[in-house]
Amino acid sequence: MSYRTFYVTTKNETEALKIAETLVNERLVACANLIPGMKSIYRWHGRLEHNQETILLLKTKDSEAEKVVARISELHSYTVPCIVSWEIKEANQKYLRWIDSEIGK
Repeated sequence: MSYRTFYVTTKNETEALKIAETLVNERLVACANLIPGMKSIYRWHGRLEHNQETILLLKTKDSEAEKVVARISELHSYTVPCIVSWEIKEANQKYLRWIDSEIGK
């Protein structure tokens, strides 16, 4: 079994909470961590932007990755949301079994 962590930036804590609660309630992710107060600097439509955002870290099984991306895209307010993930290579095995028990029920 393979597992993934998703990194998602959101416009604020309210949006992050909505996405997190939806994904956990729909059993697409086992856990969501919200990290408010991140400062982002990026170029958008030719202008340099400075914004505060909230980070979402989501843990799930690899088999749910496409569904997670699709659902975040539906819920997110950004035209081009940052939704990236990476494979969990090492982890507490009890934690991974807990993820298994929470996904897709």
